[in-house]
Amino acid sequence: MASKYRSYDELPLTLRVEDLMPILDIGRNTAYELVRCGTIRSIRIGKQLRIPKDALVEYLSDENR
Repeated sequence: MASKYRSYDELPLTLRVEDLMPILDIGRNTAYELVRCGTIRSIRIGKQLRIPKDALVEYLSDENR
């Protein structure tokens, strides 16, 4: 599955968990697990989970992983 985003600037302010899958090249279960355990910070809007763009950058730049 190819990502529809080609650069950081094209990313929306918040991402869906499904958006993480092609960006990180991971499966659905892994994406939800990263969010569920707090490895990737998320917010809940109603019943939907959203990941702030900055939270993805924090995850990718974390040297302690």
